[in-house]
Amino acid sequence: MRKLIISEFISLDGVMENPQWTFSFGSEEQEHFKFAELKAADALMLGRTTYEGFAEAWPNMVEQTGEYGEMMNGYAKYVVSTTLEETTWSNSSLIKGDLVQEVSKLKEQPGRDILVFGSCTLAQSLMQLGLVDEYQLLVFPILLGSGQRLFDNVGEEKTLELVDSKRFSSGVMALTYRPASQ
Repeated sequence: MRKLIISEFISLDGVMENPQWTFSFGSEEQEHFKFAELKAADALMLGRTTYEGFAEAWPNMVEQTGEYGEMMNGYAKYVVSTTLEETTWSNSSLIKGDLVQEVSKLKEQPGRDILVFGSCTLAQSLMQLGLVDEYQLLVFPILLGSGQRLFDNVGEEKTLELVDSKRFSSGVMALTYRPASQ
């Protein structure tokens, strides 16, 4: 069964909004981590806002990003939106129906992981519905004080189990969590 993985850049105080603040922390280690993460997947699930930004940027970044850009453009993309009428980025399709039913069907299909990038509202909905199999968080050593936080509005208390951690020379931590067995 495929895993649904929320993969996010977050500040130490949990902010994920507009992650331009991550640029000064870039490192080769982080690039290798993100490349391995994407290579372990074969699909993306995105909310409308993230989809629109990615659909505008990624088709023009293949030369600059090489194999990573080819994967981003070539992978299946599932866009969760109640307002979007059509998709224009290659291999994209809309999910407008029942999220639990649609995500469950995708997870049962053969294939590799499904990654959720950005898409805070979608990520929170997936968490509330108990559909997340894993969290891959790059935690940046910066306090922003305000902004949209990944773990706001996630419903009831959830216990997570740390299954892996890596520290990059930039001070960024790669933390992998799974929902704890109850």
